[in-house]
Amino acid sequence: MAQELVLETWDLHCDCNGQEHRTADMGCKQLVVRRGQPFTITLRFSGREYQDGVDKISFNVETGPCPSETSGTSFHFAMTDCPEESCWSAVNQQQDGESLSVSLCSPPNACIGRYRMSLEICTEYQGSSYQIGDFVLLFNPWHPEDTVFLRDENERHEYVLSQHGLIFQGTCDYIFSIPWNFGQFEDDILAICLNMLDINPKHLRDQNRDCSRRNDPAYIGRVVSAMVNCNDDQGVLYGRWDNCYDDGMSPMSWIGSVDILKRWKNFGCQPVKYGQCWVFAAVACTVMRCLGVPTRVVTNYNSAHDTNANLTIDRYVNEKGEQAGKSWDMIWNFHCWVESWMARPDLAAGYDGWQVLDPTPQEKSEGVYCCGPAPVKAIKEGDMLLKYDIPFIFAEVNADVVYWVVQDDGMQKKSIRSSDVGKYISTKSVGRDSREDITHNYKYPEGSEEERAVFEKAEHQKNSVGEEDEGLHLRIKVSEGANKGSDFDVFAVINNNTDKERVCRVTLCARATSQKGTLGLQCGLVDPVDINIEPRAEKRVPMRILYEEYRDKLTQDNLIKVVALLKDNQTGDVILSVRDIYIENPPIKIRILGEPMQNRKLVAEISLVNPLAVPLNGCVFVVEGTGLTDGQLVKELEEPVEPQAEAKFRMDLMPRLSGLQKLMVDFESDQLTGVKGYRNVIIAPGPL
Repeated sequence: MAQELVLETWDLHCDCNGQEHRTADMGCKQLVVRRGQPFTITLRFSGREYQDGVDKISFNVETGPCPSETSGTSFHFAMTDCPEESCWSAVNQQQDGESLSVSLCSPPNACIGRYRMSLEICTEYQGSSYQIGDFVLLFNPWHPEDTVFLRDENERHEYVLSQHGLIFQGTCDYIFSIPWNFGQFEDDILAICLNMLDINPKHLRDQNRDCSRRNDPAYIGRVVSAMVNCNDDQGVLYGRWDNCYDDGMSPMSWIGSVDILKRWKNFGCQPVKYGQCWVFAAVACTVMRCLGVPTRVVTNYNSAHDTNANLTIDRYVNEKGEQAGKSWDMIWNFHCWVESWMARPDLAAGYDGWQVLDPTPQEKSEGVYCCGPAPVKAIKEGDMLLKYDIPFIFAEVNADVVYWVVQDDGMQKKSIRSSDVGKYISTKSVGRDSREDITHNYKYPEGSEEERAVFEKAEHQKNSVGEEDEGLHLRIKVSEGANKGSDFDVFAVINNNTDKERVCRVTLCARATSQKGTLGLQCGLVDPVDINIEPRAEKRVPMRILYEEYRDKLTQDNLIKVVALLKDNQTGDVILSVRDIYIENPPIKIRILGEPMQNRKLVAEISLVNPLAVPLNGCVFVVEGTGLTDGQLVKELEEPVEPQAEAKFRMDLMPRLSGLQKLMVDFESDQLTGVKGYRNVIIAPGPL
């Protein structure tokens, strides 16, 4: 009778497998692998070596609280000599005395999540079982059979492995970016993301069904979209847009997802205060990249929020250009969501690729505040009946905005100018700190036959006003220097494109506004002025916007909305032009002193000049950068920063990771908030 084969020790080769599976940067001490890709473990036996034909070795892997083979959450498989691609397999890779290397592999459609692994050894009638550890299985964009497979290596690096990026903000006339530390491989982030899946309402309702559906990135994306906001669940972020953030963090202050996710965990999964669209999107991007789904943050300028689904946004102003009447429909000067890359086998062919997920709570989808995944292709083609939420996103990039001028006698007159919705849809370029315009992915060129066909399919007649047809043309121009602390000029520019002199009345009005379009107090006004314009001529009507007028009225969004109203005295037509002006914060300067090298001290010098005529009190710099800092570094200044004075300090860094990293800085004070800066730092590998 053969001697029983006894397992003495085992090695899951966390570091080596982590390198092979591109998970080594996750910083956790457990095994993290990607589905469909083999990983190696070593078994060491006591007393004798493994004998093929005498000893039988098999494995059990299971995930979730109630694993079962029928649900695809429990598997038993024997070690063989050749791999099996469609199911879990274990292959005898190499034997060296009492050590045996075994190559394990999941199918490329396995459920992701935490797994428990046990080993069974049978020798004739004797048998033993051993718990040999836990591991985490992630999606695998490198595997051609995985539904998240992405062909281009540069894109995989940008959308899965890159831990920092840029998010575009501002207005369609003034686009700028802020840095963001996604930090999906930082300590504890993977555990937090997996915990997010385990406390989502679908899991709490039916744990077995939820775990069995975790093989599908579309299902995971929908869960994450719901869990990043807290409207229906123990979600991560509390949304707020009213400029009152004293009992939490202003949405403008965040520079990364790691701090937010760790606060959520440390608060016992109570929502973190506060988020707005780019914060929701950035946190969702971190979670999806962490789980292995290629994901990017996207910004849509002049984004429509169409509450009644008629693809028309009606706005009402009086003859002074001031808001008149309330509309629940809104135009956000920008709105952020994420796109995640995946196949959609649940839909007809042609809808694989980028899918919109929007975690900002706006409208309910199937009774829950979530949105997507919606194929970008379906949005472009106006395929409104496909899953999920196509009509809402279609309206965000396509709705018509119609301005109605309410006259003193109560009559409403439709302006002959509609605003443009869905402009300059933007994301960070692959491998570069520049903007990639992806508007063409969402819509056909304006006025094209394809666009008309899409709108017919969407059962909407698009209002198209040809600019060349207008006798009078009105636009708003901004002078250089719309900087915080400065006065600046705006102009209503009127062109007479006819061969006759025209007499008109022009009004200009400026108000503080929020990023989602809520109007605040007036900070500039030009009373109605009558002007004569010669044929084929241009005239300008100026309005000076004073710092002392907007200083206390500006929200933390730093936005002023200017409305110009032109009434043609001859025809009675009313032309309207609207422009959002972003008031620029001062720049943060970052200097790197010394030669950047891994595991060697580095000094950063950070400075900012106070551009205001008053001192800055309560000044705080927050510095963060994956691979450069251990969490956030906070520098509180002891003294106020006087007008035109420079705040400057130095900070020691110890870079952990080599390669291109981003050092990001946020500055807060009583008068200046949400000031951002960043510096790319290339870290040389340390000596071996």
